[in-house]
Amino acid sequence: MTTTAPRLEKITPATFDAAIGLTVRPDQEHLVAPVVRSLAEAYVHPGTAWPRIVLDGERVVGFVMAFLDIDFAGDGTRTDVRSGLWRLNVAASEQGRGYGRFAVDAVADEIRRRGGTRMTVTWHPGADGPEEFYLRLGFQPTGEMSGGQCVGELALG
Repeated sequence: MTTTAPRLEKITPATFDAAIGLTVRPDQEHLVAPVVRSLAEAYVHPGTAWPRIVLDGERVVGFVMAFLDIDFAGDGTRTDVRSGLWRLNVAASEQGRGYGRFAVDAVADEIRRRGGTRMTVTWHPGADGPEEFYLRLGFQPTGEMSGGQCVGELALG
């Protein structure tokens, strides 16, 4: 699986270049934004974005970004506040080693720590998308679409 226990850390000046240099497989590039875009989005959404790198030892093996307490309805009523997985990038050479599962579990732990009871994710529909990965982790499709992506939810009991 992994060579050491993976961990999440904030992106720092020392890890920035490695983080933005992380790439997924070429056939996955249309499914997830590059890390540099995610960091730009985190910069303009500082209260809700939670970006972290996934390290195994000192190796950057992935990137994950959560969104926390977003008014999903977008109408200011705050009746549908959600937290969840915004981005997940696992380095092409590191896939299949449990880093994606670790990152999703770590986001779930952070949401629980903040008092959340459910976790949302979106995925690109179709055979080439990550739907099976999220279903194996226990996410259930809600039937909603967001920006052309399927929405799934995981109870954090």
